[in-house]
Amino acid sequence: MFADSGLLSPGWAGTGIDDLLDDRAWLTAMIRVEEALARAQARIGMVPPATASALAEVDADAFDWPDLVEGVRETGNPTVGFVAQLTGIVAGIDPRAADFVHRGGTSQDILDTATMLICHAVLGRVLHDLRRTADALAGLAREHRDTPMAGRTMTQHAVPITFGLKAAGWLNAVLDVVDRLDHLRSHGLPVSLGGAAGTLAAYQEFTDTDSLDLVEHLATDLGLTAPLIPWHSARLPVVDVANALSLVTGTLGKLAADVEVLTRTEIGELAEPAAPGRGASSAMPQKRNPVHTTAILTAARQVPALVSVLHQCMVVPDERSAGGWHAEWQPLREALRLAAGAARNASHLASGLTVFPDRMAENLALTGGGIVSERLSAALTPLLGRVAAKKVMTEVTATTGDTAEVLARQLHAQGHDSDPARWRALCDPAGYLGASSRLVDRVLDRHLTGRRPSSPHPRDGATTPAGPGDLWGPTGT
Repeated sequence: MFADSGLLSPGWAGTGIDDLLDDRAWLTAMIRVEEALARAQARIGMVPPATASALAEVDADAFDWPDLVEGVRETGNPTVGFVAQLTGIVAGIDPRAADFVHRGGTSQDILDTATMLICHAVLGRVLHDLRRTADALAGLAREHRDTPMAGRTMTQHAVPITFGLKAAGWLNAVLDVVDRLDHLRSHGLPVSLGGAAGTLAAYQEFTDTDSLDLVEHLATDLGLTAPLIPWHSARLPVVDVANALSLVTGTLGKLAADVEVLTRTEIGELAEPAAPGRGASSAMPQKRNPVHTTAILTAARQVPALVSVLHQCMVVPDERSAGGWHAEWQPLREALRLAAGAARNASHLASGLTVFPDRMAENLALTGGGIVSERLSAALTPLLGRVAAKKVMTEVTATTGDTAEVLARQLHAQGHDSDPARWRALCDPAGYLGASSRLVDRVLDRHLTGRRPSSPHPRDGATTPAGPGDLWGPTGT
């Protein structure tokens, strides 16, 4: 029997995420939670210190895996069979310690906290790759700060932009996601500890100390946060993670969608990193398919659907649901896989992206100067009036040929200035880039300093730092 190693999952196959999210990783996280729980319980006198020491010796490979899977079918969750086997393993290490394993605990305490540990590890990997992506995009923005290319809207040439501005747009969006993920990972992943119905009663029964201290000790030990109250049936922590994963894949999906278009044979302004065999077709030797782009896009299209399942799992009755909690596990794992895979693929894509400025210049010239018709309309307005200027430019750009020449002839026929040299100078795309370069500089400054520049137009004379917003709180940058 083969494990799910990504054969049909190009969104994360080969990105090194397997070990962080496979069944063994989840089991290891559950063992770690039980160990940390015993250590926290020892601090308030619930169990002997030797309990945690014995649990620290337990290895995931000591478990009977088929029996664990059978236990899931029999009990509806992996924790019951896990605790039974864990107790037996600990008994072989320290028979007395076995009596204190999982004292006061419940299945959801262990599995939810293990899930938050998994999320913490995966988000750390995602942040690492997003920062690598940001560094590579910053390099592209800096190098091509003033490289003109065609801006495109609704699939058509619009006005000239710079490739530096496009890369800066990708970069700024990635930095936004980094801010949010960093805050979530630091402040939004809580331990789950409530006992059978969220009262902590069983934990309190075994100690004279306040059982609320147990929550704080466990959170500190695991590097997670301590919730105000148990969240067994309040699933916002899981949905927070899900939403963040959707932001990751959506942001990287935008990058990939742009690259997908610009690598088309007939456009040819970008190329993915090259390597022997990468992007090969089984039938067409001439092809070099955009592999990283494809992997990111497949992740971006799947994650929102998975996230919608997790949103539905918020609507559950009672202190623990039948089916709602259980429905979270696989969608969350797959969303984590896909987001982590997208981040790794994006880091490789951005780091090796090849830019072809000459091809950008060729494409800019395809309309014979028509790409700056907005500028020409503005120049004609004082001469003809706004309505007439737009009418003339609509007629000029509807014909083939050199825009400056056609416009000069049209104006000459109407008795106006017909010097083609003047209009040809205005048709230079490099002269109509607006604030592109300065906008690039603003994003590069944010990347360098970790802070967004202050608003250039503060209200009431105040300087307004632009951060991720009050909704997310401070970013710690």
